[in-house]
Amino acid sequence: MLVVKNATLLFLSRTIVRGHALLGDPAARLFGMSPTRDPYPTYESVRERGPVVRSRMGLHLTASHELCNSLLRDPGFGPMAANELSLIDSSAYVGTRRLVNPVEESFLVLDPPDHTRLRRLVAPWFTPRGLRDQVATVERVVEEYLDEVSGRPTFDLVGDFAARVPIQVIADLLGVPDADHAAFARWGGALVNALDGVRDLKEVRALHRGLREFEAFLDDLVEHRRRHPGDDVVSRLAQHEDLRREDLIATTELLLVAGFETTVNLIGNSVLAVLADPGLRERLVDDPGCAEDVVEETLRLDPPVQYTVRAPFADTEIAGTRLRKGTPVVLLLAGANRDPAVFADPHRFRPGRPDGREHLAFSAGIHYCLGANLARMEGAAALRGLFRRFPDLRAAGRVRRRPSRVIRGPERFPVSTGAAKHRPIVEIIS
Repeated sequence: MLVVKNATLLFLSRTIVRGHALLGDPAARLFGMSPTRDPYPTYESVRERGPVVRSRMGLHLTASHELCNSLLRDPGFGPMAANELSLIDSSAYVGTRRLVNPVEESFLVLDPPDHTRLRRLVAPWFTPRGLRDQVATVERVVEEYLDEVSGRPTFDLVGDFAARVPIQVIADLLGVPDADHAAFARWGGALVNALDGVRDLKEVRALHRGLREFEAFLDDLVEHRRRHPGDDVVSRLAQHEDLRREDLIATTELLLVAGFETTVNLIGNSVLAVLADPGLRERLVDDPGCAEDVVEETLRLDPPVQYTVRAPFADTEIAGTRLRKGTPVVLLLAGANRDPAVFADPHRFRPGRPDGREHLAFSAGIHYCLGANLARMEGAAALRGLFRRFPDLRAAGRVRRRPSRVIRGPERFPVSTGAAKHRPIVEIIS
């Protein structure tokens, strides 16, 4: 019954959103538009209306870099899980255990001290020191998957390469056996698609089914790692007898989603930017070392994560606007990354710009993305490998965007490895 009730509420809420959008409400226009449409004009319209824009839907929005940065660091504000994983039926069970919500029960949205305690357990794998041992592994994985596509005239950049590199890396970090990588990737993709893409009762049920399968797999993996520990994240978590199962499951699922989806879309968006600029492609071929700058500018101009949500713990005021306790404020991170008050010529792709690292693609404050440096490393290694192996890489068909407002990136991206002439990338992006 709870699933049916949630699906009904979902339908009603979307009907209300569409109605508000027709009246010009900024939040409704953003969340009511097609998830594959270009969102950046909407972010600009929010910024033009002031630092804080109020919506009739009970939300406030901001595309101000200064305000987003401030609220991300403000201890008086906490994260909210503003996504459709809230539709997860808490009465569903895996065996005798209830289903865990991988967002609302993870340290992504928890506050100290729970956030600090859980994050500290997995942080050693993502520090600069911990990642030094991963450099050779990431480069090896990149080369392995490039070897597989090197004999083909065309391949799907996402499915055949960009999605496989991060899933291999994060699965190895978590201690997932090679034989389970495909299923692991499928479960991770289902979780990400549900962030804002659950459209009907059928998809809600499919999400629940996927989570039940995933949790059953993780329960078995944890038990195995307790008996046979390795040098991986799940083994470390499994050794903590006082760690609740729900915390262990949610932490593992969060690391999968964050470690996989941030990077696959970062790689896809980076390649889109390079292929749209012949001069930049030639520069990358001649100087592979500029891959880091390309990745950083992609994070600023077209980041994988578009927005996040914060709410005050008490009545307060921001930028002259009064907020009641618990009022959601949508921080348009991708819009803040184009704020002309911070970035010169903000709509231009300029790798190596002096203010390039001022972006908020990985959030800020205590919830700054734990895997930021890993994502940067994987993105740069992927670009170096791709354009060293295929200096004439070109788009070879229509690019299909991921149907998500939260996560932005290509879902299908056909590319050619030859030197044949192709239409400019701007003509074939849908």
